[in-house]
Amino acid sequence: MEKQLLHIEYEVYDDLTGLSDADAWLLKEAREVTAYAYAPYSRFQVGAVIRLANGEIIAGSNQENASYPIGLCAERVALASAASVYPNIDIDTIAISYNNLNGDSTHPISPCGICRQTLSEYERKQESPIRVIMAGLSGKIYVISRANDLLPLSFSGEELGV
Repeated sequence: MEKQLLHIEYEVYDDLTGLSDADAWLLKEAREVTAYAYAPYSRFQVGAVIRLANGEIIAGSNQENASYPIGLCAERVALASAASVYPNIDIDTIAISYNNLNGDSTHPISPCGICRQTLSEYERKQESPIRVIMAGLSGKIYVISRANDLLPLSFSGEELGV
């Protein structure tokens, strides 16, 4: 038997002041977009804002329904919107924030498994990294340089013979 070690490297910032102006602006937008979430069941509002390689900005928020827990995550709403409006334009960065109406919103959250898979697929498709900025409405901020780092040993189209 052989043991392997997986690790990810990410940057941790205490607040917006450590980020570049462009990243701070993107995160501020993601924080604002949480207000557009339709989350009457979980009361957990998530906002995601994407900066494309051409400089365009696309936003998304989570959208729940009475058939809870099915719904659309903010990240997938933003990714699908970007792909629909600007097909074949690479995604540079996605900023993700949340407002937990039931409690604390002061630490970074990471995308769910479905969103991690989706980000990984988009990153593979465009053959370049997608940066991920994760934060709450305040507190520490995490920046990961490659979305695929969020899903080590990921499943891909290669397994399907694609």
